[in-house]
Amino acid sequence: MHLPLWQSSLLPLALLNVPLLTFAEPIRLSQHQEHGLILAPRARPNAPNGYAPANVTCPQDRPKLRVAGAVSEREQQWLAKRRKETVKPMIDFLTNAKIDGFDAKNYINRVADGVKDLPNIGIAVSGGGYRALMNGAGFIAAADSRTSGSSSAGSISGLLQSSTYLAGLSGGGWLVSSIYANNFTTVEQLRDGRKGSSIWDFANSIFKGPDMSGIFDTVKYWRSIAKQVASKKEAGFETSITDYWGRALSYQLIDAPDGGPSYTFSSIALDEEFSNARAPFPILVADGREPGTKIISLNATVFEFNPFEMGSFDPTVYGFAPIEYLASNFTNGVVPPNGGCVRGFDSVSYIFGTSSSLFNAFLLQNISAVEGVPDFLINAATGLLEGFDKNDNDIAQYVPNPFLGWNNKTNPTANNIELDLVDGGLDLQNIPLHPLIQPFRNVDVIFAVDSSADTTYSWPNGTALRATYDRSLSEIANGTLFPPVPDANTFINLGLNSRPTFFGCDVKNFTLKSGQTPPPLVVYLPNAPYSTNSNVSTFDPLYRDEERNAIIQNGFNAATQGNGTLDSAWSTCVACAVLSRSLARTNTAVPGACNECFSRYCWDGKLDNKAVNGEYEPRFKLDGASAKSGAARLLSSMSGLVIGLVGMMLLL
Repeated sequence: MHLPLWQSSLLPLALLNVPLLTFAEPIRLSQHQEHGLILAPRARPNAPNGYAPANVTCPQDRPKLRVAGAVSEREQQWLAKRRKETVKPMIDFLTNAKIDGFDAKNYINRVADGVKDLPNIGIAVSGGGYRALMNGAGFIAAADSRTSGSSSAGSISGLLQSSTYLAGLSGGGWLVSSIYANNFTTVEQLRDGRKGSSIWDFANSIFKGPDMSGIFDTVKYWRSIAKQVASKKEAGFETSITDYWGRALSYQLIDAPDGGPSYTFSSIALDEEFSNARAPFPILVADGREPGTKIISLNATVFEFNPFEMGSFDPTVYGFAPIEYLASNFTNGVVPPNGGCVRGFDSVSYIFGTSSSLFNAFLLQNISAVEGVPDFLINAATGLLEGFDKNDNDIAQYVPNPFLGWNNKTNPTANNIELDLVDGGLDLQNIPLHPLIQPFRNVDVIFAVDSSADTTYSWPNGTALRATYDRSLSEIANGTLFPPVPDANTFINLGLNSRPTFFGCDVKNFTLKSGQTPPPLVVYLPNAPYSTNSNVSTFDPLYRDEERNAIIQNGFNAATQGNGTLDSAWSTCVACAVLSRSLARTNTAVPGACNECFSRYCWDGKLDNKAVNGEYEPRFKLDGASAKSGAARLLSSMSGLVIGLVGMMLLL
């Protein structure tokens, strides 16, 4: 029998059940375990002029680009605090995992000094729309020691607190952004919300908008969004569908009036939990689109956004800009004495909109498929969107390009005033592994939560892993390594896409050049039907609360193997994966329990690439599972989109 994910009544939720303050500095509730709940200033609304970027006085140390030959100095300083903060949670996590014959507390205390041998954990949450957000949320809830009831059998509770990095892409980026934009809150608080809030209220699609006071809620909602985007345009900055998409999503993802138009990604660095290194380092991913191209290949430059910087480790750009000052006029990598600085361009909604710009194409391609909507509404909305597309406004535009004139010999956009960025999964790397395999970050193990829709019925088949592996074999990899993974047929035929699998277990299998270290061990956690059909459409924008909760629960069951129902030693095996690289570095004997885990979960290199017989349709893994959440409901939810877009068009 598997226990419920969490209890429905929590003290923090009771305290939060008050009207949201509307001034610029609303209060927040600190959730650090050691000091309980305290009131503290909230750092999120940090843009100088709402959603519109604004010219500001430059700091004395003028903003400049840096070469990507290491992590930034600010990240290094933050890491010095964070690695120490992970020691106690890691001891608790590993001790609770009960590795027979292994003294976890003694080992971690022994390697904690200097931290170079301390396990370094990363979590990567894939794209896949709301499916990815909800499935990923189940994993994060299971890994979060603050989640009610998360310490039952099969528990991975505390893994989040032990982790150094948390990366998201597209729908996974919505999850990461929502957690951090709301002060590193918990999944259960986002799920349960509070009175008067639209946070994670997916029963009202973003095309219809949240319930607002009075009538014509949808028109008022789109008028608010249009006004926000118009303010950016009036300030002299390019706008695109990405602006509208991001602002609409923000009403569901950011618990603040009007979707928090003043919330920026750089202001995460000011948050108490992050600045004190009590939360992992958040990263979002997008792809560069070269001028004159439409196709995104594995050679596309991968960009990352973190609280300090935006840029790329790839040899094409090989540089980073301070994210707080995006849209400032960098010349030869620095804002010159006679140049001005801009703040507010890094709106958190524009960043997670950039990482999920695949949905711009969704708007353009699917409106005409809606049934039961008057032709004049469809024609009007289609005309609006086609007008955007004609101007190439279906992508996220970063103007002026911060990397203008930077690395002219290798940078494909060095001569362009505009930097075009698109959905981070369009190069098939739908799991944001790229930032976590950079040698400078020294990550030991990556928990890769894959909610990709690779098969006909929207289940993963390892495509994202293979894309990252294939890219690691090319010149653009720039020295990054990745464990080998098999073909799609092998994934399905051997069941690797329906259960956890470890890749890259044995460091002796890697041929390393001088100075290289083995790549991280990858714990692959694919979306599969544990307790419900969680393979909903990537483009389905509407979920009743019970459907949302069932998919989150399914992700929780995947993360805990049904609270240990499917493997009573699952917690032990997760702990062994965390320790693996550290044990190898310190020449520590691998515990027998870990060898047993590795024999069960590590891919041994065997292939079964015969053609898959029929369409892949997995069975439920847990008894008493429900089949209610699997059907795609795309067309039925599109009418609100059309009406909303037409309403927006009439208001512009």
